[in-house]
Amino acid sequence: MRHPFLNDHGQPVTIHLPSLPTCLTTWSDPTRIATVVPGGALPEELGGIPFRPWTGSLAAPTSPVAEPPYVLPAGMAAAAGVVTVEEDGRVWLVSPTNGFGGYEATFPKGRVDPGTSLQHTAIREAFEESGLAVDLTAWLLDMRRTQTFTRYYLARRIGGSPAAMGWETQAVHLVPLARLGAVAAHPNDAVIIQALEHMKGTP
Repeated sequence: MRHPFLNDHGQPVTIHLPSLPTCLTTWSDPTRIATVVPGGALPEELGGIPFRPWTGSLAAPTSPVAEPPYVLPAGMAAAAGVVTVEEDGRVWLVSPTNGFGGYEATFPKGRVDPGTSLQHTAIREAFEESGLAVDLTAWLLDMRRTQTFTRYYLARRIGGSPAAMGWETQAVHLVPLARLGAVAAHPNDAVIIQALEHMKGTP
């Protein structure tokens, strides 16, 4: 299966083990996992927000969220990620194409480009990896990885379409909070899920 979008070098991307989409009824049921693949079928809207490819700006937020100082450890690269929570309580995840990085499903994240803020990076990564336009709502946590020091933000969806996910992603999922750990099963994501549960008051 070919991804509908070319990679950063203008080359086609082959998905060797494509993900399977769920039926349309899963999108309206907050107790179920909903999955869409590149160019796949979606309902017209969810929670009153249409699923349409985003054509608006992805600039840094006009009202930045409050956050603690970000101190980048020596030898680490700055990165930012986003945990987008839907109005029905489910959380958006992405499946990296061909399991890149050892992740079956995870949260959008990426390195900060020179001259770009952490908050702008989080918004950009959400769009590039999930097709969603998001508005940041809060700082969540900072996390040290092998090469990066990643700041994660909470966000809400304001538009876009997960079917328009970029080439780095082969599926986008909407997952109940109670099932996040089973879907985003990489050990790196456990700390993020714990921070989200703590913020949401979930034991």
